[in-house]
Amino acid sequence: MKKVFSERIIQWYEENKRSLPWRTTRDPYKIWLSEIILQQTRIAQGLPYYESFIQHYPDVFSLARAPQKQILRLWQGLGYYTRARNLHACARVVVKEYGGVFPSTYQQLLTLPGIGSYTAAAIAAIAFHEPVAVVDGNVFRVLARVWGIDQDINSPKTKAYFFQRANELIVQHQPDVFNQALMEFGALQCTPRNPDCSVCPVAKQCVANRHHLQHLLPVKIKKQKVRKRYFTYILVEEAGRFIMRKRDAGDIWHGLYDFLLVETSKPVKAEQVVRLDSALTRLKIQSVSPVYKHILSHQHLMARFIHGQLPLNNLKKLKKDRNLISYSKKQIERLPKPVLVNRYLKEIGLLK
Repeated sequence: MKKVFSERIIQWYEENKRSLPWRTTRDPYKIWLSEIILQQTRIAQGLPYYESFIQHYPDVFSLARAPQKQILRLWQGLGYYTRARNLHACARVVVKEYGGVFPSTYQQLLTLPGIGSYTAAAIAAIAFHEPVAVVDGNVFRVLARVWGIDQDINSPKTKAYFFQRANELIVQHQPDVFNQALMEFGALQCTPRNPDCSVCPVAKQCVANRHHLQHLLPVKIKKQKVRKRYFTYILVEEAGRFIMRKRDAGDIWHGLYDFLLVETSKPVKAEQVVRLDSALTRLKIQSVSPVYKHILSHQHLMARFIHGQLPLNNLKKLKKDRNLISYSKKQIERLPKPVLVNRYLKEIGLLK
């Protein structure tokens, strides 16, 4: 059954695969870059970012030399910005410790910043032909349905079990083709909702198809609660420039730039927000935006933007105390910013 399954998946892939730029290369840099970008990102969204990164940084040396601020700006809109920071850190390690040549084995690749078992396996199998299985969400879904595995895929023990099963299926002389075939099959054929089992090449083998369990497999138990956060941004203009700050580590959007922020545990009126921060008691409110909703994986943000004016002495003290800097419109355009902030600035015409 295992051999038949693998052969049919590869045959399906050869007939149905999408034409994607990272599938025409064995360059580990390009394969690594594509895998990092496509983590938790759809191909349609990630492809333009991949092409932009290749254009700006055609090799690991140019990426390693780039300032992190530029990388974050290019990454803007993809979310999960830790990926971008790890991308930069990994490039620097590859250049400094490996002379710009990526390690060629799964175990060596695991030692690099930001590279976990999935990415290490993808690079090792596709670039270096090592027979190691790549297990992503698509692979979890296919294996869970075909073999009727009803264990929680969020469990480390279950993940290890799926990795073992996938490695039992891998075609030793074609690990690159098999891995890409299995992921593509999950993305296009064995889809999360309404898979077309009538034309599936492994439908007769599939436990979920025989017992109508497609909607129940794979099992994924959600444990983390969604956190609601209420943001009020204060936009203060200083001679045609706006004061902004670089976000610190320990929270979302580390390394990105936004405005002076007042966060509350529940919705409050603009006048109340001003009273919550002693540095803003003399702020003269000019306008208040509607609420902007922004959904992250485990956080729901509700944000408003207040435009206001402060007396010059208060503004100078605020900038010094809160590590704020005045930026022109052109400078703001080049800064890496959260999508939420970027969206607002475009809507008010501050950015193009």
